[in-house]
Amino acid sequence: MAVTSMFSNGRILTMAGESPEYVECLVVQDGRIAFVGDRATAEQQYPAAEVRDLGGATLLPGFVDPHSHFINALGMTVQANVSAPPVGPCSSAQDVVAELQRFAGAKGGLQPGELLIGYGYDENLLPADHPLTKDDLDPAFPDNPVMAMHVSLHGAVMNSAALALYGFDESTETPPGGVIVRRPGTNEPLGLVMEMAFASVFANLPTPSPEQELEQLRAGQMIYAAAGVTTAQEGATHAAQLAVLQRGAEAGALFIDVIAYPFITDMEKILADNPPETFRTYRNGLKLGGIKITMDGSPQGRTAYFTTPYLTGGPGGEQDWCGEPSFPQEFFDDALQTCYDAGLQVLFHANGDAAIDMILAGHARAAAGSLDADRRSTVIHSQFVRPDQLDKYVEYNLIPSLYTEHTFFFGQAHVANRGPEQAAYLSPMRDVIDRGLKPTNHTDFNVAPIDQMMVVWTAVNRPMRDGSVLGPDQRVTPYEALQAITINSARQHFEEDSKGSLEVGKRADLVVLSDDPLAVDPMAIKDITVRETIKDGRTIYTATG
Repeated sequence: MAVTSMFSNGRILTMAGESPEYVECLVVQDGRIAFVGDRATAEQQYPAAEVRDLGGATLLPGFVDPHSHFINALGMTVQANVSAPPVGPCSSAQDVVAELQRFAGAKGGLQPGELLIGYGYDENLLPADHPLTKDDLDPAFPDNPVMAMHVSLHGAVMNSAALALYGFDESTETPPGGVIVRRPGTNEPLGLVMEMAFASVFANLPTPSPEQELEQLRAGQMIYAAAGVTTAQEGATHAAQLAVLQRGAEAGALFIDVIAYPFITDMEKILADNPPETFRTYRNGLKLGGIKITMDGSPQGRTAYFTTPYLTGGPGGEQDWCGEPSFPQEFFDDALQTCYDAGLQVLFHANGDAAIDMILAGHARAAAGSLDADRRSTVIHSQFVRPDQLDKYVEYNLIPSLYTEHTFFFGQAHVANRGPEQAAYLSPMRDVIDRGLKPTNHTDFNVAPIDQMMVVWTAVNRPMRDGSVLGPDQRVTPYEALQAITINSARQHFEEDSKGSLEVGKRADLVVLSDDPLAVDPMAIKDITVRETIKDGRTIYTATG
């Protein structure tokens, strides 16, 4: 018999309207929210309910992830963390090598030919050192293939063994939309491979055994659950990765909801087995949401596509470098037309304003006659969107999914690469909201930690690592920042009727926080912790200590 639970004695923030609304009591029954209101009425209607004393903590709807790469969480337990502080220990190229060596030693050494992967490498945060190359990795790993995944997830630095394993040598041509950094004056790959040159590498990374799959699925979900996330996104899913998720769902291994967006290059193959009419429906916790189309790279990796040059040149020393699109306009237009004709939601990845121009042009063609239809087309990142482009977002009914964490993690790199004025308009959430749009705000995990309080903190304060503020006029209120990871995100996924706010009839996806983000000092928001995460009325995470 299902337990009826009554939550009270805390700050219960419903997220149900455009301004904050608190209630005394919330009742959960059969995995759904049965009551929201005053305690006296709740006790009268549910006299046998199990009382859950919040002890002054804050209850919110479970966080709905607007954009991340859930599949990457599966491998984090078998990869070295080569991120810069405060996420990881690496502030130099040699730190990266040392951490890779430490990780390999901790697992008992490497088997012959075994691939070693590190995640989170960021050349922008090696201020007193040189970017990592194969020359750093080869002496430490002469026999095993090694790659340090770039923090953008759009590439990696590989040693000689890994370059050979994946077919990169002096004769390898750089594909359109790709980057292969060469040793100066030669065609010899120096280690960094990005964007479309890296796509085949990412699609062919080693896959775990069936037993490892299930354990990694459990561990990956716990990373999200510990952050209060009850719905996760897999934001660029290749066919092999979708197969992993579907096997896990069939085995009943998903205890949070996962929404997968097949990547455009695998669309035809995936649609053959998963026709459009099967999308937007959960099956054992897994839903296909739509299609992901990546239009450019990352601004911190200097591969985002802009209308004006980078002040610091390109990743391979290119001059007058504006970046390049991932796909030609014609390919994008045809792909988008296919998606729209099939009624599929589309997530566009675009950081630079030139990439956003391409999206707007493609949408104008593919959506002709119904430019503002309710497709929930979402421009992921939208980091360097221009004001005139935001006006088009309004006209075309596009959702901006912003990325305010970049102010802290990469703000100084953006100032150097793009200049202070353009960098200050990074992820302009204030202007977006003031135009009547309903933005979401994401982590792009594991580019940045899945920590949702860090998301809120950066949207409210827009801090850089040095303590200064990047674009103070684009700060938003804590409530607006919470909307971007609750009700707005649920709407982005066509789930606003079942998630994102505490209302009767909605799924009992809940998170208990140590403090109320609306009540603490704005700079203390990042220190708020998750005490408990509840999915469909069942506790899936409880903090220890």
